[in-house]
Amino acid sequence: MLPKTEHAEYMHFRLLPILALWVSSLAWTGCTQTADQAAPKLNVLLILADDLGAHDVGFMGSTYYETPNLDRLAAQGVVFTQGYSTCQVCSPARASIMTGEFTARHGITDWIGAKTGEAWRSHNRHDLMLPAEYEMQLPADRVTVAEALASEGYHTFFAGKWHIGGEGSHPEDHGFHINRGGFHAGSPKGGYFAPFKNPNLEDGPNGENLSMRLARETSEFIRSSADTPFFAMLSFYAVHGPIQTTEEKWAKYRDKAEQQGIAESGFEMEKKLPIRQYQDNPVYAGLVESMDDAIGEVLNTLEETGMMDNTLIIFTSDNGGVASGDAFSTSNAPLRGGKGYQWEGGLRVPLMVYLPNGAMKGGSSEVPATGADLYPTIMESIGAAAPEGAHLDGQSLLAILQGEQVTWADRPLYWHYPHYGNQGGDPSSVIRQGNWKWIYYHETQQGALYQLDQDPAELHNVADEHPNLAEKLHTQLQQWLADQSARMPAPDEAYDDEAHTQYHNKVVNKKWPALEKQRESMLSPDYQPNPDWWGSQVTID
Repeated sequence: MLPKTEHAEYMHFRLLPILALWVSSLAWTGCTQTADQAAPKLNVLLILADDLGAHDVGFMGSTYYETPNLDRLAAQGVVFTQGYSTCQVCSPARASIMTGEFTARHGITDWIGAKTGEAWRSHNRHDLMLPAEYEMQLPADRVTVAEALASEGYHTFFAGKWHIGGEGSHPEDHGFHINRGGFHAGSPKGGYFAPFKNPNLEDGPNGENLSMRLARETSEFIRSSADTPFFAMLSFYAVHGPIQTTEEKWAKYRDKAEQQGIAESGFEMEKKLPIRQYQDNPVYAGLVESMDDAIGEVLNTLEETGMMDNTLIIFTSDNGGVASGDAFSTSNAPLRGGKGYQWEGGLRVPLMVYLPNGAMKGGSSEVPATGADLYPTIMESIGAAAPEGAHLDGQSLLAILQGEQVTWADRPLYWHYPHYGNQGGDPSSVIRQGNWKWIYYHETQQGALYQLDQDPAELHNVADEHPNLAEKLHTQLQQWLADQSARMPAPDEAYDDEAHTQYHNKVVNKKWPALEKQRESMLSPDYQPNPDWWGSQVTID
């Protein structure tokens, strides 16, 4: 439950519209239009998962992870089968959702806290380049979607992971009236069971589930907002590492993996790190289901309060699933790569939108849609114009939700990641236009062209077969980067090829076998990370 002072805060916002209506009625006693006759404003619920892959949910085809609550919502909404993040890591993507801008424009191009320049050498990876500098917090001059909605009379609420700024750039500094759990950190400091070690989230009893706690905070806010339109952003820390679950859920998914058939080995070597090949991680599966349980809590609240029929609901993730690096949690197959990578496995995410009385209920769209599209979609859905001074790189998806035939074949999508991912990705910039995707690699100053409708796994570089198209997309991408004054990585003059080879051999000969052993352990019947399962640590340093 919320402290009494916060109930008072809620009541303050609930009384404001009542007082305003009373004053209005005095001034317009001759008017026949009453408040009861006026259409209520559409509420907005934005649910954001962390590190959830495009195929980590049932409605996108997973047969291992179970997400019944998301699946039932998808059956009433529109699934974007080619949903994208604006970046392969979290902070840039979250800034894009808040601003409607692609990453090169707002300047946050890596997860906040990642090392840049010569400081990158401390990782002892011996890479060819030094990563570019980037903005360390959400620019104060941007009008966020929360600020835009607050100016339209919405009561705004944030719960969960923020990671786009520290003190002075928290959710409450960017348009949210209430903040539960959002601060500078990108992972749950105390894990997924209380105590949470979160300065903006009061601890519950030991063992309380973090995802469910965030959902209950959100439900409490929704119940308090019966008399005023609301914007609630439920931004889960799940399913970011350290991955944890309960013994009950682990056992369920360990047995399921066995029933589906456990492969002898679980990883293959990508360019720089091993990468997971199968969705068979029982700890991660339990974490996914716990997040879905929490989403069910909020959906039930909307239904019980009668607000489901007046709430726009958006669900997505901030980047692709972690198949390599971090907790090596999932597989994004048939897509290549995962979080941190420039390929589709790093950029593609689940994206689903529920519009009350929408014409496309239970449908799907193949139109490539991105996190930058959410801001304009929300604004058009509530009948409001974009705020003055906002530069929205995204486009509203409302026409698609209403059943119109839209292709946007000529719309370019851009990505700029002048960094090395902890997961093995390379400094790169990308353009997708229609079914064509051009990846420019800053290390080699060379590119690769893929025809995604024919080759979604990005196995065949067809630049030599389509040289004119490759040149056209390359020129377009470089011009866009120049227009944004995009920051670039620089060659590392201290690069040592022999040291790089030694590091690579260590990954192949030590890390890869350790990952296979860890996978085998998690799938064994007697797996026990620690006696109480709180703080179960399954990442490899």
